[in-house]
Amino acid sequence: MKVHPFIEAEKQGGHNVKRACELLEVSRSAFYARRQAIAGPRAVRDAHLAERIAEVHRHSRGIYGAPRIHALLQREGTGCGRRRVARLMRAAGLQGRHRRRRQQTTVADPQAALRPDLIGRDFRPDAAALDTRWCGDITYLPTEEGWLYLAMVIDIASRRVVGWATADHLRTELVADALEAACRRRRPVREVIFHSDRGCQYTSGAFAELAERLGVRLSVGRTGQCWDNALAESFFATLKGELLGDRPWPSRAAARSAVFEFIEGWYNLHRLHSSLGYVSPAAYEAAFAA
Repeated sequence: MKVHPFIEAEKQGGHNVKRACELLEVSRSAFYARRQAIAGPRAVRDAHLAERIAEVHRHSRGIYGAPRIHALLQREGTGCGRRRVARLMRAAGLQGRHRRRRQQTTVADPQAALRPDLIGRDFRPDAAALDTRWCGDITYLPTEEGWLYLAMVIDIASRRVVGWATADHLRTELVADALEAACRRRRPVREVIFHSDRGCQYTSGAFAELAERLGVRLSVGRTGQCWDNALAESFFATLKGELLGDRPWPSRAAARSAVFEFIEGWYNLHRLHSSLGYVSPAAYEAAFAA
């Protein structure tokens, strides 16, 4: 660690170190500590904090950036600022994963029956409204065997993925399986609104019949308006930004296994959501139930 050159020159020239420290408003103890490479209290605190930051980053699979790590540290009672966390992460070469741009998979059916938008871009969380408003969408995952398509259903109130399905096709059965899975898991006692884009799978007659049988009311956004289904878009951006690597999975089975582990083992149970006050969907629902 470097010592101020003026003080060092004064000492080497036989001059008074005390006087030099007074001129520069530096304590003699600090001078000798730095000269002996003894870390100061702040450096020690930074070192301990950096270790905890690395643990949290590792536990998040390298996903969390400074905002989520800071929120978790605050919840633990560790007093530190977000800028300090960001500085220590930069020093350690740590960073969160960034979202990737999502390609469009929606193919609208111009002959489909018109349905209203019952959500109106209101995707605010509300624990009292669990299982009353769901949304869903479809995305694709690359594998060496070809695309694996994923359809999901997410509860707007808690951000929890309540149903999902995968297939090697984009037929209506894919989205139907996801909706049926959600109804089996949650068993809603009130009427549920299911919101989607105007993709042909969601506007088909077969899907409408299934929804009526399940007691689900269908809602769709406007054509070409991604913000009308912003929550579903956000989930897939998170999935691709945090799960996908640089190479495709070797098989569809491997990709499906990774999706299962991501949704059921990480996203629903542990991933912190800024819109929920930096708690997981499961913790958000549990807090309301308690």
